[in-house]
Amino acid sequence: MRPAAAPAPGDLVVARNRKYDGTAHWVVPGRYLGSDVHGHWIFQGTGEFISRPGAALYTGSDAVLLVPHTGDWVATFYDGAHPDGVELYIDLAFDLSWERIRPAVVEFHMVDMDLDVVRTRDRGLFLDDEDEFAAHRLEMHYPAELCTRMESAAAALMDAVASRRAPFDGRDAAWFTLGRTLS
Repeated sequence: MRPAAAPAPGDLVVARNRKYDGTAHWVVPGRYLGSDVHGHWIFQGTGEFISRPGAALYTGSDAVLLVPHTGDWVATFYDGAHPDGVELYIDLAFDLSWERIRPAVVEFHMVDMDLDVVRTRDRGLFLDDEDEFAAHRLEMHYPAELCTRMESAAAALMDAVASRRAPFDGRDAAWFTLGRTLS
C-alpha cells in the first residue's frame, strides 16, 4: 500500500513524532529508500541533526527506519556504531500518516505511545518505558481500548523480534547498504 503522499526514492522524509496530547516529540530527517512487503524504509545517516523539546543532538550512527504498511509501530534499526549499543528500537505508535509539503519533501507523522521494544548488545531484548506509559495513561487520558491495542502490539513485537521473524530477521542490512550508496 502506497501512502497518498508517497515519497519517491531519494526524497527527504522528516519524521515528526508527537505525544497523545499533541505535544511535540522527536523530529528526525532521513532519505526515502523504497518499500517492500513490510513497509517503507528510510535511511537516517550519521551526523544528522535531530531534536525534541529539551534535547538536540547529532546522530552517532546510521539508522534505517521501517514504517510498516499496517500496524501500531515503527522500527528503527541501528548499525554497530550506535554509541549505546542499541540495535533495534521499536516505538509503539498510531495515527501513522504521510504529507507531501514540497516537491521531494515528505513529512511522516505518528503519535508515540511511550512503550518501546528495544534490543541492545548488552541488555538484549526488553520492553521499555512501561512506567511512562502508565503515567501518561492517566495524565493524558488514554482510552482503554487504545491501551489494550498498544499492549497487545508490544507483546506481539517482543515475540517477533525474539523469534527473528521478518522484518526482524536481518533484512535491514540490504537497506543500510542502499542508504549508504545514496548518502
